[in-house]
Amino acid sequence: MKAEKIPTIAEMMDLSYTIAAPLFEGKTYAWEVLPEIESYILQLGPTLPADEFDNPSEGVWIAKDAKVFPSAYIGKPCIIDHGAEVRHCAFIRGSAIVGKGATVGNSVELKNVILFDGVETPHYNYVGDSVLGHKAHMGAGSITSNVKADRQLVTIKAEKEQIFTGRKKVGAMLGDFAEIGCNCVLNPGTVVGAHSNVYPTSSVRGVIPANSIYKSANDIVEKQAQK
Repeated sequence: MKAEKIPTIAEMMDLSYTIAAPLFEGKTYAWEVLPEIESYILQLGPTLPADEFDNPSEGVWIAKDAKVFPSAYIGKPCIIDHGAEVRHCAFIRGSAIVGKGATVGNSVELKNVILFDGVETPHYNYVGDSVLGHKAHMGAGSITSNVKADRQLVTIKAEKEQIFTGRKKVGAMLGDFAEIGCNCVLNPGTVVGAHSNVYPTSSVRGVIPANSIYKSANDIVEKQAQK
């Protein structure tokens, strides 16, 4: 079972679970926000209430109830929302929005990303030029590859639809509650639908339908309803 069409933002993500919801307005696909993340943060940050957010350095806003380990690096611009946790030696290079209650774990690297509320990137993940929907989870060691080996511009491909992004760097778009197994590589332009699971150690490309299980490129099955 392969995806015939590329899912839209509305089909993948509940925008009520991100402080970045206005950034998605007027757009059809999640990757369309990538070139605007930096400017959006710099516009939104100064408007955040001072009694709820600290501004420890230029271009960085951290909710007072977020937990940031002293060894974490927080580059600008960045917003870390309420209740988020940024753990030991995390490396946030900049242009990152970390949602409410989200986890950025040990040695995780983020660059030009939006993590919706409740996202978990807990162990040794690289997430670049990507959007992760509400409560999406990346298993230990799983990464987004955001540049093709031939350095060509990224095209998003489904069975009956292709969209040329015009961008050299596009990582992964994960729908709400997507589950990525340990040590997976999500190749440039991968789209994983909401509530879908990817088996550990998979190398994934293209579009994975919502509510499905990715076992291999030739073995993608629809989830069965729980009895």
